[in-house]
Amino acid sequence: METRFAIILAAGKGTRMKSALYKVLHPVCGKPMVEHIMNRVQEIQPSEIVTIVGHGAERVKEQLGSRTNYALQAEQLGTGHAVLQAASFLKGKKGTTLVISGDTPLLTSETLRALFDYHENQQAAATILTAHATDPTGYGRIIRDQTGSVAKIVEQKDASPSEEQVGEINTGTYCFDNELLFDALENIDTNNAQGEYYLTDIVEILKNEGKTVAAFQTNDFNESLGVNDRVALAEANRIMRERINLAHMKNGVTLVDPQATYIDADVLIGAETVIEPGVYLKGKTVIGERCQLLGQTQIIDSIIGEQVTITSSIIEESRVHDQVDIGPFAHLRPQAEIKEQAHIGNFVEIKKATIGERTKVGHLTYVGDATLGKEINVGCGVVFVNYDGKQKHHTTVADHAFIGSASNLIGPVHLGKNAVIAAGSTITADIPEEAMGIARARQVNKDNFASKLPFNQ
Repeated sequence: METRFAIILAAGKGTRMKSALYKVLHPVCGKPMVEHIMNRVQEIQPSEIVTIVGHGAERVKEQLGSRTNYALQAEQLGTGHAVLQAASFLKGKKGTTLVISGDTPLLTSETLRALFDYHENQQAAATILTAHATDPTGYGRIIRDQTGSVAKIVEQKDASPSEEQVGEINTGTYCFDNELLFDALENIDTNNAQGEYYLTDIVEILKNEGKTVAAFQTNDFNESLGVNDRVALAEANRIMRERINLAHMKNGVTLVDPQATYIDADVLIGAETVIEPGVYLKGKTVIGERCQLLGQTQIIDSIIGEQVTITSSIIEESRVHDQVDIGPFAHLRPQAEIKEQAHIGNFVEIKKATIGERTKVGHLTYVGDATLGKEINVGCGVVFVNYDGKQKHHTTVADHAFIGSASNLIGPVHLGKNAVIAAGSTITADIPEEAMGIARARQVNKDNFASKLPFNQ
């Protein structure tokens, strides 16, 4: 196998996106398009990767980090000009170079490997990845000669009426003999409708030099999709979401309605988990086996254990251990940790707090900046008052405590083991083990008071 290189084209602003976010940074199933491309390129293990940056260069570099070298295309003069910017890294080196666009997130590493293998087996100077399009409008056409060999690539704006009818299209992905690529780049010109340096002109240059130009056709036209506007972005998300959902179902996950289930590319899900419609799983979320994720649940960058039931709730950057049930309408904010067999009920909000094993927080409660032990009962309408307007304060509740309904715990306070808070109390001081804290006004009844009210006069 020859030495392999890769050039990722990521310099375009993408004016048709009508966005302040640079085109290749628009997300598809939770990751920027260029991140998908980088992942696929890394899977084929090239010895060197060069990313061509321009608009939004710093943002692209921040996304891709040290996995690639960078070359700046300060002025966008076409794809040929973009590839030429990699000359300082690759010119003169022996090997095969993949050229791939950062806005083609649906390409797979299997297709890229097949393209490399075909190129090397054909001993070609260049190999074009092609696809058959039912409607080729907007794509460059692959024009073949009488022998079936590639004669040239014609861009849409330069195509004649007969060439416009050709269904085989250029995906914008290529393999080149690296030395011949950079030699040919010095001979391209701007004699075309766009007035740009087309990378596709290299095909004709190599053909005129008697070199072999091959074409490898992918069976999946969807892989050729280049994202240039919001319509194509939505289509890319749809297609990738179908791929992701299919893979999870094949791995033993039940999706009740795959078309209404949204799972990001990096999410992991255990077998025999059941997911109802309207569920969103985002970021680097991990779901264990035999879970039940019921309608309209949203989980972001969180770890969920096994046999967990979550009903119509939102979980962000949190950890949920085994056999927990949550919801409906609960909200776990960042740094919440729910231990085994705990219960988080209706309209409960947890933030930067640990809920111990078998502890129950049933309904209409806020727990923030707190550590709760095991087997605690938290009544309805309890508030852990953690913020004094300037600082956050931590509250600790030991095992087996009982917190009565409509109580306020004003941090920082500590409740000992088996401590009890009487319903309706506002607690401002520690409660020792086995003690009850009660902090409310004594009830006073006023006899015959109703007759004195104005509306009873």
